Amino acid sequence: MSLFSSLSVSASGMAAERTRAALLVENLANADTTRTPEGGPYRRKDAVFAAEPVASPFGSEFANAIGAEGTGVRVAEVIEDTSAPEKRYMPGHPDADADGYVAFPRVNPAEDMVDLMSASRNYEANVAAIAAVKDMISHSIDLLR
Repeated sequence: MSLFSSLSVSASGMAAERTRAALLVENLANADTTRTPEGGPYRRKDAVFAAEPVASPFGSEFANAIGAEGTGVRVAEVIEDTSAPEKRYMPGHPDADADGYVAFPRVNPAEDMVDLMSASRNYEANVAAIAAVKDMISHSIDLLR
């Protein structure tokens, strides 16, 4: 894999983690949303990642020569939680049913915060990888002078 393909792999990881972080923040923001335009409580969303071959214009010749290609990541789909909402007894709530129960989304803020920290660390790791590749390219150019 060429250095330029490495940049593409890290960039795909950054894009996927950015999407994941955005969904996690949306989940946290809507943890107590009991009414949506679609009706019912908010539905938790998750990103599903899939491997994706990446190619850079500079690295394609090198990859063909050695028979290796970089594999990045992409968000294959965004899935919504289809499980039944959590019911809480709150008879005074405007969205309470006839028995006084309110349907809340199945969002666990502690779990989503841990996942958000993980997405942030993964993003930072890709930034560090890009910085390392940038340094390698810079040193290679210095050696060729």
